Amino acid sequence: MNKCLGCGALLQNTDSSLEGYVKDLDNKYCERCFKITHYNDYIFSNKSNLEYLEKIKYINKTKDLVVLTIDFLNMIDLDKIKINNPVLIVFTKKDILPRSVIPSKFISKIKCNLDVKDMLFVSSKNNYNLDLLYSLIMKYKISKNVYVVGLTNAGKSSLINKMIKNYSDNSSDITISNLPSTTLDFLEKEINDDLILIDTPGLLDDRNIIFKIDKDMIKKIVPKKEINPIIFQINRKQSIVVENLFRLDLDDNNIIMYLSNNLDIQRYYKDNDKLNHLHKYSIKVNDNQDLVIKGLGFIKFKKGCIFNLYLIDDVKYFVRDSIV
Repeated sequence: MNKCLGCGALLQNTDSSLEGYVKDLDNKYCERCFKITHYNDYIFSNKSNLEYLEKIKYINKTKDLVVLTIDFLNMIDLDKIKINNPVLIVFTKKDILPRSVIPSKFISKIKCNLDVKDMLFVSSKNNYNLDLLYSLIMKYKISKNVYVVGLTNAGKSSLINKMIKNYSDNSSDITISNLPSTTLDFLEKEINDDLILIDTPGLLDDRNIIFKIDKDMIKKIVPKKEINPIIFQINRKQSIVVENLFRLDLDDNNIIMYLSNNLDIQRYYKDNDKLNHLHKYSIKVNDNQDLVIKGLGFIKFKKGCIFNLYLIDDVKYFVRDSIV
C-alpha cells in the first residue's frame, strides 16, 4: 500500500474520518494534506507521544545518523529524547534569531549526553548554512538513511523540502504547517544515490501552549521574521500582559522578552484584574535566569526575584540558566 507523499500516512479509500483517506488510490497526497496545503484547513491528528517514542526506539536500532532539529525559542532537555545514534544538532529558523544573539556563543551553552558530532544554525527560508549541513550529513552518515527528528513545529519538514530543492531531482514536497502533527509516519525522500532523508512525526511537547489555543493564535505565536527582543525596565510594581496568554506581576527588575513580535503586549502600572481567571503561580528566579513557557518563548530576568505568573491552565513553564 502506498503512503501519502505529504505526511507519510498509508493511503486508504474506505473511511474519510481516518488518516490517509483519498477518494482515488492513485492520488499521491491524502485529502488532509490537500486541505492543509490549499485551504489551510487543518485536521488534528489523534496520535499520542507513545507512538512517536516507538519511532525513536526503532531509529535507535538502526544506528543511523540523526539530524535533531531544534527551535531556539522552544529548547527542551535534549537528553529526554533518548537518542542513542550519532547526532547532528541543527537549530532551525536562523532567520528569526535576534541579531543580539551570537550563534557560536549560544551553541557553546548547549550541554547534553547525546553522541553529538556537530551543532549549527540553519535557515530553510534563507538557505543559511545548508551547504554546511549537507557536507556534515555526508561526513557522518552511517548508511544512506538519515533520520530527521524533532519536536512538532521545529522545522523538520521545511528543512527536508529545502534540501530536496537544493540537492535533488526529486520534486515531491512534504506537507508543512504551523500546526502540530502534520507528519504522521516515516516519510522517505531520496536526495541522491547516496542519501535518503527520512522525515519523522514531530514529538509532542507535553503541556505545550500550542495545544491550548486556536489556529489564529498559533499563527501569532509562531514568528515569521527576526525577533526583536522587548526590554522592560521595571522600577516599581507593574503587570505585563501578553494577549490572553499570560500575565506577569513584578517590580524592580529588567526583563527581556523573546517572543513573536506579532503578539500584543501591554504594560500596566496599577493593580488590575487582567487575566485573573488564569492559573496563578508564584515563581522564584535567580540572577540571569529564563522563564520558559512551553511553545511560546522565554523571558530573561537580569536580577533574582519572586514574581507572580498568571498562565493558561495545564501549560507548563520552567526556569533555567539563561541561554542568551
